[in-house]
Amino acid sequence: MPASCLRFPFLILAIVMACASLSARAQETPSAFLSDLHSFRISNYLALDAYYRFSGTGTTDTLNEIVAGINSANDAMNRLTQSTDEVLSKDQLSALSQEFEKFKGLMRDNINDVRTQGYPDLRLVSDMANQALAMNNMATELYLEAQESSQTQTNPRVEAARMAAVKMAQMMAKYAVRTNSSVSQTFQGSATETPLDAQAREFDALLEQVRQGPAEGELRALLDDISSKWQFIRGSYINYNENNVGFVIDRYSKAILSSLGSAIELLQNSH
Repeated sequence: MPASCLRFPFLILAIVMACASLSARAQETPSAFLSDLHSFRISNYLALDAYYRFSGTGTTDTLNEIVAGINSANDAMNRLTQSTDEVLSKDQLSALSQEFEKFKGLMRDNINDVRTQGYPDLRLVSDMANQALAMNNMATELYLEAQESSQTQTNPRVEAARMAAVKMAQMMAKYAVRTNSSVSQTFQGSATETPLDAQAREFDALLEQVRQGPAEGELRALLDDISSKWQFIRGSYINYNENNVGFVIDRYSKAILSSLGSAIELLQNSH
C-alpha cells in the first residue's frame, strides 16, 4: 500500500470524533503544545488498537479507524514541528518525528500483509509493537519535560484527565491483542509494561483525581457518565477472559476517551 493511501478520504466514524475531541486546541500558546503532544500519543494508540482488530477482521471500517488515528497523529506531529513556542528543542521534535515515520512505515507494511495475504506476519507485528512502545515512551518523556517548562501552565485535574486518557488508550490496544487470535501470540514489550489489571487500577486512581474538585452542569454529567461506563467494563480489564465481548469493551472505552476529551476542554476553559 503506497504511503499516500494513509491520507485517502474515508467514512467518518465515531473514532474520528474521539480523536478530534482529544486534539481540540486553544489559541497558539504553549498549553496548546501540550495538547498536541497529548493528541499525538492518544491517536497512535487508537491506530494500534484498530490495527489489532483489523488483523483479525480485515474490514474496511477497521482500516478506516487506523487511517483516522494515523492522520490525527500526523496532524498533531506537524503542528508540533511547526510550533514557534520553543517548549522543546527542534532536535527533540525531530527525533520524535523520525520515530513516528518508522511507526507509520511498519503500520503500512502490516496493513499490506493483511490485505494481500489475509493474515498478519507476526514478526512484523512484533516489530511494530516494539516501535510503538519506543515511540510512545519517547513522547511521554518529552511530554513530562514540556510540562515542566516555565512556558507552560498546567491544571492538575487536566493533567490527571490526560493521563487517564492515555491509560485508557493503552489498555484498549493491549486488550485488542488479547482478544484477537491472529496476533495474540505476540505482543513484544508486554514484559516491560504494566499488566492490564494493574493499569485498570491506575485508571481508577487517575479518575478519582479528576473527580476531586468542583464539577457542575455538563462537567458533572460527563464525569458521572465516565464513571458509569468505566464500572461497566472495569471487571473485563481486571479479570480478563475469552468470554468477554470485545466490541462492547472497545465501544465503551472509546466513549470514555471521547468524554475525557470533552471534560479536558471544560476544565481548561474554567481556568
